[in-house]
Amino acid sequence: MVVNDHARMQVCCQQGGRNCTVRLRCPRLVCGQLRVPLVASHTVRFGAQANKGVGLANGTEVGGHVHGLGATQRSDKWWLGPALTVAGLTLWLVYYSWAALQGEYYAVGPYLSPFYAPLLWVPPPEALQGVAGAEHAFFGQWDGWPSWLPGSPALFIFIFPASFRATCYYYRKAYYRSFFGMPPGCAVGGVGHDYQGETGLLVVQNLHRYTLYFAILLLPFLFLEAYNGFWHDGTFGVGLGGLFILVNALLLTGYTLGCHAWRHLIGGKLNCFSCDGISEARHGAWTWTSWLNGRHMKFAWTSLYWILLTDIYIRLMSMGVLPDINTWNGITYVAEWGGH
Repeated sequence: MVVNDHARMQVCCQQGGRNCTVRLRCPRLVCGQLRVPLVASHTVRFGAQANKGVGLANGTEVGGHVHGLGATQRSDKWWLGPALTVAGLTLWLVYYSWAALQGEYYAVGPYLSPFYAPLLWVPPPEALQGVAGAEHAFFGQWDGWPSWLPGSPALFIFIFPASFRATCYYYRKAYYRSFFGMPPGCAVGGVGHDYQGETGLLVVQNLHRYTLYFAILLLPFLFLEAYNGFWHDGTFGVGLGGLFILVNALLLTGYTLGCHAWRHLIGGKLNCFSCDGISEARHGAWTWTSWLNGRHMKFAWTSLYWILLTDIYIRLMSMGVLPDINTWNGITYVAEWGGH
């Protein structure tokens, strides 16, 4: 059977054709900056052996794609995105591992590093510096802190935001492409494998909708820490550290409420957006979160690195390297705070 274009190829298959000759009307295929000359006709096989070993004269197969990891006919810097993703995520994970495990220099004055918020427990007092007192932890001091467990309160909360980000639809695409080359980019050859979807061990990715609930529960605590950052010794004031923490809470809110799962939760399973007041309210919320969803990648990276920058600022203050600029004492170094 002869098919004149792709639109009618499916008809050929439905009519029982196992071998179809495709005559392409377009002389070139455009994908980003890809320009692939296509032959006038080619035989396409359907069924279990579809297209296996079917090659064109220039070494490509049907569709004009060359094969092999990183193989492509694109002329742009397609590798830059995956390279930056690998560098960005690796740098963040290395810094977090170092900062969270040492359990020091995470609090100063009214400020608490977001790596440690919400502060659930604190270990018994030792010769540590830049730590929060037991009165600032929700459950106070844990006298039975296991000796094998690093004395860092950050260990109790990391699993919740980490699981939310690790199963995030955007991050999945980012690390599948950059770390595993599946594939590295559009029209770029990836790691050879039989695609079976997110099955087997990857079925854990389905937990994303449930990790969303924990991420939402954390948001009020982040704003509580932002609120506390504007009070010192019972006096309201504004400091640079407090602004860092407030922006952190806002960015994480934008990232969380721009989540695809949240968008479906508030706007999905509706046949009518204007039938009643509740539907209209859900439509308004869905429209707002759709705006955030369209910028999900930007919120993902900005919020991720703002957490890191906030921790660095508070850490350097608690070490006495940097002062805080605030309305309480002007330029304030750690020795002038008198504790968290």
